[in-house]
Amino acid sequence: MPHDLTPVIAASTRWLLAAYPSPAGAFSRASAEAQARQAATLAAVLRYPTSVDVELLHLLAPSGSQRLDWLTGCDPRPSDAAWRTWVDETVVSWAACFLADPVLATRAHSAALATEHQTDAGTPQRLTDPSALDTEAAPLLRHPDLLQDVADLHRPQLMELLSIDGAGLP
Repeated sequence: MPHDLTPVIAASTRWLLAAYPSPAGAFSRASAEAQARQAATLAAVLRYPTSVDVELLHLLAPSGSQRLDWLTGCDPRPSDAAWRTWVDETVVSWAACFLADPVLATRAHSAALATEHQTDAGTPQRLTDPSALDTEAAPLLRHPDLLQDVADLHRPQLMELLSIDGAGLP
């Protein structure tokens, strides 16, 4: 995982898990976290493909979770304020796209291999080829209809980045 992207990946993962919680049980929580982290990592690598982009991120700071919270009806606790400032709206939106569409996640992973973070992109198998257990462990996190509002925020930019005509994709 790219070290300098760690705060954005961690905060975006945490936001996804708070907005789309997993069913009760340690396995479900761990599996949902792994899926959300893979999606946020892939999205962050694509969003900030070079070390210069990462430096600019740290200089300018990510967007925070305010619009995402409003969109999903989340009422964050005051104790959550610090980590929510590191949530990147675009990273979360793209991660939602990947969680809802394994084909898009596969295409994105191929594109991530062309970034400076190519070795950090890993193999997002839980995104590109989710097992039945992955899907059962994160039904809200992987549900295209529930993710649609968040995914649609920055889907056009993702499609442009991946050179995909948006017609026919969820």
